Amino acid sequence: MATSHPRSPLARSLPKLTRVAGVRLSGVAANIRYEGRTDLALMEFTPGTTAAGVFTKNTCPGAPIPWCRQALDHTPYARALLVNSGNANVFTGRAGNDAVVACATELSDHLKCPVEDVFLASTGVIGEPLPYHKILKALPEAVEKLHEDNWEVAANAIMTTDTFPKASQRDVTIGDVPVCIQGIAKGSGMIAPDMATMLSYIATDAKLSQPVLQALLTEYVGSTFNAITVDSDTSTSDMVMAFATGQADHPEISDINDNKLSAFKDAFRDVMEELALLVIRDGEGATKLIRVEVQGAESDDSAHRIALSIANSPLVKTAIAGEDANWGRVVMAVGKSGEPADRDKLSIALGGYWVARDGGVSQDYDEDALKRYMREQEIVITADLGIGQGRFHVWTCDLTHGYIDINGSYRS
Repeated sequence: MATSHPRSPLARSLPKLTRVAGVRLSGVAANIRYEGRTDLALMEFTPGTTAAGVFTKNTCPGAPIPWCRQALDHTPYARALLVNSGNANVFTGRAGNDAVVACATELSDHLKCPVEDVFLASTGVIGEPLPYHKILKALPEAVEKLHEDNWEVAANAIMTTDTFPKASQRDVTIGDVPVCIQGIAKGSGMIAPDMATMLSYIATDAKLSQPVLQALLTEYVGSTFNAITVDSDTSTSDMVMAFATGQADHPEISDINDNKLSAFKDAFRDVMEELALLVIRDGEGATKLIRVEVQGAESDDSAHRIALSIANSPLVKTAIAGEDANWGRVVMAVGKSGEPADRDKLSIALGGYWVARDGGVSQDYDEDALKRYMREQEIVITADLGIGQGRFHVWTCDLTHGYIDINGSYRS
């Protein structure tokens, strides 16, 4: 394990992971922050692998973020991804940029590939210089240990305050050719949309042009990674990247609307959604998974903002933690969002129990049944504004003392 924190009660075991043709991985201990802990992950891709990415909108990003953005601007290909945990390489000025260049250059020499085909990411403490000489020292071992079966090793290496490794896998076909989609993720705190606080990497052996891969990632990120929140804080380091090795035996897909891509699209989105939900299941101190559904809003965008207002409310989240069906806090969160709403048309449900309808307490309100429901690990909050057709849903978790304990001692 990469942390001493208790395993989340919402944790999921890793699925059966398989090889993705054209991908090799490794994980080693570079001792970046802690001694003897696997903290450096390397993914190597076969030549010709296309790459796509979506990155944090935080305006104080870590040094690896502009590097990756610029790399994607210069080339559609990727040969390697290097991820360290323990240090975010954020707010480190020129030293941070120098670290990125040194690591990318050294790795490109090892793999004999263009330096712009090397992508990097860092996660961990902000504001401390990255001891990149430790990474350079560990690179030969990371290269030597590359293997097709090291997905779990890599998933563990990118963890920080995570309490369990996260991965998702789907088998699907393009035409009648079988292809694989598999991804890993890390994330536990500092989670909010644009991007949600996490790193996630998805690989497939499908033969997809870079524009198609980028279009898929961009299309589905809004309803997956950008629909989760733990604490409303958008990280400086977040990214989700996808890589298509092209090793599957089907003609290249160069049109996002190609009918042969239909099943693949669904599976690709499923992987993204599952990885996003695993991050929420590992929310720092979380004991409840919460789905917030907003319907009847003026527009989908308005529904999105209202859903986030509910999901990010400390009062709502602590009520759920205490198994208290305090639906008045949901009403408050709808009203504070600043979005169009009509008090006398608003209805609220917890699970299948409508506690308020059209601005008043529901006549069939069953307090005892609701108390039993609130003891469950997965809670659904529904707000129906009754003024339009807009709808959106987001996922969050409850807010417990565990969140304070973890973040109060993060740097110690």
